[in-house]
Amino acid sequence: MAGILDSVNQRTQLVGQNRLELLLFKLNDKQRYGINVFKVKEVLQCPKLTALPNLAREVRGIAHIRGETISVIDLNLATGGKPIDDLPSRFIIITEYNRSIQGFLVDSVERIINLNWEQILPPPNGAGKNNYLTAVTEVDNDIVGILDVEKILMEVAPCNEVMSEDLLEKTKAIIGQDNKVIMIADDSMVALNQVKRALTPLGLEIMEAKNGRDCFEQLKALAQTCEQSVTEKLGLLISDIEMPEMDGYTLTSEIRNSEKLKDLRVILHTSLSGIFNQAMVDNVGADDFIAKFNPDDLANAVERNINLLHSEPAREISSDK
Repeated sequence: MAGILDSVNQRTQLVGQNRLELLLFKLNDKQRYGINVFKVKEVLQCPKLTALPNLAREVRGIAHIRGETISVIDLNLATGGKPIDDLPSRFIIITEYNRSIQGFLVDSVERIINLNWEQILPPPNGAGKNNYLTAVTEVDNDIVGILDVEKILMEVAPCNEVMSEDLLEKTKAIIGQDNKVIMIADDSMVALNQVKRALTPLGLEIMEAKNGRDCFEQLKALAQTCEQSVTEKLGLLISDIEMPEMDGYTLTSEIRNSEKLKDLRVILHTSLSGIFNQAMVDNVGADDFIAKFNPDDLANAVERNINLLHSEPAREISSDK
């Protein structure tokens, strides 16, 4: 376990190379799951949990860890299974998502593996709409599921999805009638729908992509219908970072190296919160980033980047990163 803890704190260098590291864990059965190491702050033997009244059913209690009070969510319970038992022998994975820190209670923690995002695939079509997976991969001839943590957190503690009225009116007036088509790329349907619900009141037409590869293919097809630049028809791309097949960093680099796509403004919309790597965003050529999910921040970013699109000169093709 000490080796896992050391690795979690030290190994984030693969970000931006269309690679990731997954921390493998199990819930109440033999099925293995993975979570991106870049989201993990710490792995601990489950400490004593304090039960409080009116907690969500999935929250097994509150833990005091390094001066912070953290809610501990039973991942098996949150995904439709039975509560994890024998807590003192179990583990919690301390993570940072969407500007908050939380602990995920799991049965056991195995090891860290290094993968290419091309090895991470969308869930099979037959998985159904109510599954909790955003992706799957294969490790040691077994299927490993990657959980839709944003869906779990939304069900446990829903966030506000409506922008303030004053900002809505101000942003609608400033955006005006030009470049009203926005593309959103996100492998989480919960996250994608949050963005759609936030932007639809602005009168923006939305295009959707289920991952970076899908987004890039759609952008290339749209660019073929444009004389000089895809910005003739598309105002902005809002992209997640962690996506199967092609991540948001690689997607941005590919856009910057395409003559007809290079002028498209790209906002990286990430749940990485405080551990987000600003230098990497600059390196791949993204224009902006915002942490998930605050509708006012999203509206401000859209307004800012659409306005800049009209005032900036054309970009040069970027060099290979």
